[in-house]
Amino acid sequence: MTIEILKSKIHCATVTEANLHYMGSITIDEALMEAAGLFAGERVHIVNNNNGERFDTYIITGPRNSGCICLNGAAARKVQVGDTVIIMAYAHMTMDEAASFKPKIIFPREGNRL
Repeated sequence: MTIEILKSKIHCATVTEANLHYMGSITIDEALMEAAGLFAGERVHIVNNNNGERFDTYIITGPRNSGCICLNGAAARKVQVGDTVIIMAYAHMTMDEAASFKPKIIFPREGNRL
């Protein structure tokens, strides 16, 4: 049996763009992705701290050190520029693996900088 465990988390990043006229996804600064152990195409769960919205999408790599957190397509309707979001990814693990696993959690500073 496996269970789903938090693998990666970007805690309290600021939305920099919302692009309704783009295929759905979230564009994330490559440096933030790397620090949190996230991958292009990976499914993520997003929580908007400003309005309570919760939704899933997948990652597109944004320019490194740009601070980019851009919600694209339908997800753009669930945020406004300046909102604070939590971005989380999960992994399936055996209970033995999960017992010793430590997720990568990052806390971006102003401008979504590391």
